[in-house]
Amino acid sequence: MRQRLAILGSTGSIGRQTLAVVDHLPDRFEVVALAAGHNAELLQEQVDRYRPRLVSVADGCDPRTIQAPEVLSGAEGLEAVATMPEADIVVVATSGHSAIRPTLEAIRRGKTIALANKEAIVCAGEILVGEARRRGVEIRPVDSEHSAVWQCLSVRHQESEVERVTLTASGGPFRDTPAAELATVTVEQAMAHPTWRMGSKVTVDSATLMNKGLEVIEAHWLFDLPYERIDTVIHPQSIVHALVSFADGSVVAHLAVPDMRLPIQYALTYPERPPAPHLRLDIAALGRLEFSPPDPERFPALELARAAGEAGSTYPTVLSSADEVAVAAFIAGRLGFTGIVDVVRAVLDRHQPAPGPLTLEAIAEADAWARREAETLIAATAR
Repeated sequence: MRQRLAILGSTGSIGRQTLAVVDHLPDRFEVVALAAGHNAELLQEQVDRYRPRLVSVADGCDPRTIQAPEVLSGAEGLEAVATMPEADIVVVATSGHSAIRPTLEAIRRGKTIALANKEAIVCAGEILVGEARRRGVEIRPVDSEHSAVWQCLSVRHQESEVERVTLTASGGPFRDTPAAELATVTVEQAMAHPTWRMGSKVTVDSATLMNKGLEVIEAHWLFDLPYERIDTVIHPQSIVHALVSFADGSVVAHLAVPDMRLPIQYALTYPERPPAPHLRLDIAALGRLEFSPPDPERFPALELARAAGEAGSTYPTVLSSADEVAVAAFIAGRLGFTGIVDVVRAVLDRHQPAPGPLTLEAIAEADAWARREAETLIAATAR
């Protein structure tokens, strides 16, 4: 019996690669619902090819431009795709905070979650992971580093035997750039990632290493680990995606060519590993694999994110939201590269979390507040 997929963010990079996995394994998967943003032309091509029963477009995109059995829009449409009764697996491949509520509702309906959205776990990990555990729902990580940790942890062990998890980072385009020169780097330089081809926001986050800081917060929630047992190392070759150290001194590592189709396929086919067309790793041809600790002066975002994660409550939301605004300002030429972290730090310093338990409403309020604060600070720097 084929697994039925609902894909949030089908026209984005992860969404397109998910459909490439479906193309490779057509006997295993059926696409029953798609949600996308404003790329109506590509979405219609996907609808024509995969024949989903339900489609959703972003606010501002006319649903009438899409020919499908049922077309919705906005937050209502995104949630309808995530909770479609026929869907077995919901692939959360959208970016941003709009995925939080649809993911929660999918969990409440017992859907298996293939998660590629950082913000959902960073901002609402306490809520989403807690709900998933209560309902016995699987959250399968799609991000390459977290997929690697997940696969390393498949080695038979007791929870108490996991000593440390180490996430790897390529270091981005500025891993060897002196910290004093970072203030003048250009958008074009920041976008020239040496390994991965990604969207503009995550590419800039890779240059600041903010993405790795967000991944540390994700790892905390996904694998129930305290922050002091989650490390990060710079690994320029991007071949080792994560390592897990055990109490007996053994270290299990996950190695693969940098190809997002591999973790996507594993999240969809788990626990099986069907053959795939991905490139194979040639160990002999690698030459050498290098590892080094991240330079805190060059990459202050990493420890800033860790501190926000440790503070908990709505601090991770403020971190994520302020970073999104600051990165957009950098790309638009309104803010210097080092100003990204400066703005995020200043917004975090001003934040006062609401008392009481974490709620979706508190997350939404902190999100809106952080964006306003970040914009105010950026405008002040321009004067």
